[in-house]
Amino acid sequence: MNLRGSARLFAHIQLLPVLESGEETTLIGGQAVMEGVMMRSPHSYCVAVRRPNGEILTEEAPLERLSDKHPAFRWPIVRGLVTLGSAMWLGMKALKFSADCALEGVSGAKVQKKELTPTAMTLQIAFSLLFMIGLYKVVPLLLATLIGQHFRAVGGRFAINVIDGLLRIGIFLGFMYLLSQMKDMYRLFQYHGAEHRVVFNYESGQPVTVANAQKFVTWHPRCGTSFLVVVLIVAMVGFAFLPFDHFWAKLTARILLMPLVIGISYEAIRYAAKGQSRALALLTQPGLWLQRVTTKPPTDAQTEVAICALEHAMELEKTHGGVLVVA
Repeated sequence: MNLRGSARLFAHIQLLPVLESGEETTLIGGQAVMEGVMMRSPHSYCVAVRRPNGEILTEEAPLERLSDKHPAFRWPIVRGLVTLGSAMWLGMKALKFSADCALEGVSGAKVQKKELTPTAMTLQIAFSLLFMIGLYKVVPLLLATLIGQHFRAVGGRFAINVIDGLLRIGIFLGFMYLLSQMKDMYRLFQYHGAEHRVVFNYESGQPVTVANAQKFVTWHPRCGTSFLVVVLIVAMVGFAFLPFDHFWAKLTARILLMPLVIGISYEAIRYAAKGQSRALALLTQPGLWLQRVTTKPPTDAQTEVAICALEHAMELEKTHGGVLVVA
């Protein structure tokens, strides 16, 4: 893979939590990938990718629900971590298929000549993980610490922790905006919008067609963008009360406590989705606003790809999970 291709894959990996939507108990969820869309139902998934010649390639397979095999994975807090972990694992599989399709020598549904090797993919993931830790953990905390040292008015532990949280949110928003200005990323965000519109179309009960799907908005409450914004807000509030002053102690605590923050954020979103708390519902609103950046209006051709992924996933679902009924 050339440098441009590697940079494109790196950006896609960074956006995995942003582009992913849905959960194990949801009827339909999905994710945008390179020139395509992955759709999943509770027991199956399908990735559909359009080649430059107009051909749509698909990869589909049944899915096992971890919560069915291990009841402990249904526990509050734990289920959020399991859901995110499963989504990232499936998202990486879908992304690898789309990356393979972007390489030369693709015919039918199998890569004949070139394929992204496991080693190359592992290196990309490792580098992306280190980049995320550096960008969202080290940089904001370091800047907040320096600000606290130079300005006594905000030199206290609580103030530094709050500034760290605000900087983290600012960095995230800025990074999303910069990515949205890249041509390749704009197309990815269009596929993200196509995925949301097709999910809305399916959930509405109307026939799933390009014309019907294009009538819906591109922002969806189950989007990973909304989830990440809630994570950032919960982290800012929670980390503000950490009883540490040393930089490395603060950094270590932030990394070790992320699973707990993710689990709490997941529960907050679930509770808000049930309409039982207006305050928590307001917590999810910034994520919907941010989706104006991470989703773009798709073309009819891109929407067609999302529908193709949905239809294949649903057909496989009938075999492995039964007929789904929208409540």
